[in-house]
Amino acid sequence: MLSQQELKQQAAEAALTYIEPLLTPNAVIGVGTGSTADLFIDGLARYRTKFRAAVASSERSAQRLTALGIVVLDLNEVHTMPVYVDGADEINAHLHMLKGGGGALTREKIVASVAKKFVCIADESKLVQMLGRFPLPIEVLPLAREAVARVAHALGGEPVLRAGFTTDNGNQILDVHGLSILDAVALEARLNQVPGVVTNGLFAARPADVALLATQKGIRQL
Repeated sequence: MLSQQELKQQAAEAALTYIEPLLTPNAVIGVGTGSTADLFIDGLARYRTKFRAAVASSERSAQRLTALGIVVLDLNEVHTMPVYVDGADEINAHLHMLKGGGGALTREKIVASVAKKFVCIADESKLVQMLGRFPLPIEVLPLAREAVARVAHALGGEPVLRAGFTTDNGNQILDVHGLSILDAVALEARLNQVPGVVTNGLFAARPADVALLATQKGIRQL
């Protein structure tokens, strides 16, 4: 039986195969954050002469890309990207995702918004019928932390401050436990309207276009 690490590697390799036709001398590739994205970055180094550069969704990913000899651009220098590749903490059959376990949700959402295609890579354990078993991260301005927490509680969740953590943007994260997310699009919009919320970890208004899920029987594409 394949380990979870081996499944993550399988998903990363599947993504590399998937994006290879999109690699052109002028192409800029969007790259996410997390353990599966790390494996994708490591593999992407084999193709670094085939595309122009990458845009990273976190300082951590930017450092990993640079260390492997891949040029990293600021998103403000980029008008369009053919593809953005990232993992997910949960994904459902509608390709709605819950992300942000690594704390990079805001930059991930911004970079993904510029890409023509979002490819989600994950192992089969991340596929769920209903989002919410994994705590929903909300990035908040520090001043708004308690006000946002009260809103999250009123919506049926139990918000917990991610202790000792600051995002790359200098903000804090509330992890909201206990939600059963029946309408991810509506909840994403509702939370983003709360003053002091930078963004939340629901990627439903702009879901993935393709999910490459590693299983014991190979890659399952949604």
